[in-house]
Amino acid sequence: MRSYAEHQQAVHELLGSLAARLHDLGAKRLELARPDALGRVLASDVVSPIALPGFDNSQMDGYAVRSAELAGARPGSPVRLIVGRTSAAGDAPFALAPGTASPVMTGAAIPDGADAVVPIEHASPSAFIGIGGGRHDSPAGSVVGFTAPVEPGTFIRPIGSDIDAGALLLPAGTRLGPAQLGSLAAAGVTEVRARRRLRVLLISTGHELRAPGSPLRPGQLHDANTSMLAAALRACGAEVLESRATDDAGSVQAVLAASAPLVDLVVTTGGVSEGAFEVVRDALAPLGVEFVKVAIQPGGPQGLGTARIPRSDGEGLGHDHATPVEVPVISFPGNPVSALVSFELFLRPVLRRLEGLAPDRHRARLPLAHDVVSPLGKHQVRRGVIDGAGAVEVGAPSSHLLHAYARATVLVHLPVGVDALPAGAHVDVWRIDD
Repeated sequence: MRSYAEHQQAVHELLGSLAARLHDLGAKRLELARPDALGRVLASDVVSPIALPGFDNSQMDGYAVRSAELAGARPGSPVRLIVGRTSAAGDAPFALAPGTASPVMTGAAIPDGADAVVPIEHASPSAFIGIGGGRHDSPAGSVVGFTAPVEPGTFIRPIGSDIDAGALLLPAGTRLGPAQLGSLAAAGVTEVRARRRLRVLLISTGHELRAPGSPLRPGQLHDANTSMLAAALRACGAEVLESRATDDAGSVQAVLAASAPLVDLVVTTGGVSEGAFEVVRDALAPLGVEFVKVAIQPGGPQGLGTARIPRSDGEGLGHDHATPVEVPVISFPGNPVSALVSFELFLRPVLRRLEGLAPDRHRARLPLAHDVVSPLGKHQVRRGVIDGAGAVEVGAPSSHLLHAYARATVLVHLPVGVDALPAGAHVDVWRIDD
C-alpha cells in the first residue's frame, strides 16, 4: 500500500510537464482590457516601457521649496516666501522662482528647482491661500511662513522610485490579479503573452448517476461529483469539459477518444476500487493507467498514469492517424467526500502552482474539542469546524457525508500511527473556508 506522501509525489511527477506544455503549445497575446485577463498567467517577462512615477511628484499637499532657503527657519524667526504658481495633479512642470514657495498637491509634479515639500499643516497659514472654488493660484503678493528647516528630498517621490524604464515589471509565471493588472496599466501596457488555461476533461462514472434536477428512480442518485469537481478545477484556473459515462468500459473509452486530443489532463471519478463494475479501471488500465491503494481515509483507491488513447475515426492526418494520444490521467474514487478530499490532497496543489498561486491551504495546529479515534494504519482526513474557544470539533469519517463537508471550515489530519487522541491534543488542520 502506498503512503499519502508517496502518492502525492507520484502525482507531482506525473503532472510536472504541464507548465511547459501550457507555455509551448498555447502562449498567445492577451488584451488586458478583456474581463478574462484576470487570473491568467504570464508566459513571458514583461519589461516596463516607462519609469514609474514618470516625474518627481509630491507625496503630500503642501509647498514645494528650495530646502537651502529654509535653512535658517526657526519658531521665533520664520522664513517668509512669496507664494508662487500652483502645481496641481496633471499640470506640466514649471520652474520654481527663487524666493518663492509653490503650492503643490499630492501626486502633482514638483516644480523644477524645488527639492523638498513642506506639508501644508506645517506652514503658516496652515491652509492654502485663496486656492479652490475655481481659482488655481493664490492672489499676487501672498506670503507663506516656515518655522523649521527641511531636508532635501522630503516628501518627494522621485522619478523611477517604483520602477525604472526597462526594468522587469512582472516575470513569466506571474498570475494576473488586481495589483498586477493595475501595475501593467500604470506602465501603459495593454497586451501581454499569457499561457492558455489548462484544459481538463472531467468524467464522472456510474450507472446510478443522473443530472441534478432530473427525476430519480429507485437506486439512482443526482451527480454531485461533476458540479463539485468542475467548480474546484475552475477555481484553480482550469477550463473544464464535463462528461458522464455509464458503467461500461466502452463508454469511457469513447469519451476519451473523442475528447483527449483537446485536453491536457483527464480527471475521473468512480470505478477505481475492487467491485465487479469498476469501469474506469477496466477502461484505463489497458491504456497505461496504474491503480493503487493509498493509506488514506477517505480516498484509498486511486489511479494515475499517462493513458495512450487510440484516436477516434477522422482524427489525425497521414501517419499521425495511427499515433495514440498521450494524456495524463488522475482517477479518484466515486464517493463525493472521497473525491473532494483526494482533489485537495493530490491535485489542487499542483494546479494552484501552475496558476502562480500559493499551492497549500492555510495550515495551523489546533486543540481538539473532544476525543477522536482513527485507523492506526491510515492517514485519516476528517471534516471539522473551529468552535468559539479555538478548538476543533471533528465530524464523522464516512465518505458520503457531503452536507457535513459543505458546512466544515477545516480539514483535520490524523496521521498514520495515531489511533486515538484525547480532547486538548493538537492536530494539523487546513482551512477550507477561504
